[in-house]
Amino acid sequence: MAEPWTDAAPQAGQEAAVTTARTATQGGTRHARVRPTQQERSDATVEDLLSAARALFATTGYAATSLDAVCERAGVTKGALYHHFAGKKQLFGAVYQREQQHLNERITAAYATVTDPWEAVFEGCRAYLEASLDPAVQRITLLDAPGALGWEAMRDVGVNCRELTRKGVARAIRKGAIPARPADPLTSMLYGGLSENAMAIVRADDPQAALDEALTDLRRLFDALAAGN
Repeated sequence: MAEPWTDAAPQAGQEAAVTTARTATQGGTRHARVRPTQQERSDATVEDLLSAARALFATTGYAATSLDAVCERAGVTKGALYHHFAGKKQLFGAVYQREQQHLNERITAAYATVTDPWEAVFEGCRAYLEASLDPAVQRITLLDAPGALGWEAMRDVGVNCRELTRKGVARAIRKGAIPARPADPLTSMLYGGLSENAMAIVRADDPQAALDEALTDLRRLFDALAAGN
């Protein structure tokens, strides 16, 4: 299997294991009643908040989503929300980070489907563009994140897809799949083009047709680079 671009990062709010205490008695052994720990309750609250926030951010958008609506959907108090998040921007950042992690997993899985290192980069790029057809990805990561977080914060929060691209390009060069060259300029051109194409696909009257056209030109570009043209 192809070398992955990056190790998968741990997801926020992972489920904690619940342990069952056993109390010995003269007549045998009985199970004590299982009670969630404080950490488990805290993790569950964060998970409820993130799930509720994602659903609302994906449907109504960042600007139109209120913290009251998030709390109502999650079934928690606003005090509980502020215990975990400083405000809507930080909550959105956590949702965006999780979306980036999911995108990382999708790209990495596509990358691993082929053994040729340059073709693997193409498959990762394809997965990135195909993800732009998902309405939730469109709203959260492409439309709202630049205004809500800013470009610098987007690069710092979660998984940097540009870094995934750089690792794939560098490996293809190292393996001789494309002619030797500095990896960073080609990475910037590829990632910049992919980002612009994703935005164009989101705003197109026919997103599927726009995706097909983008993939056709991406195929030509990859073939030309592999041939040294």
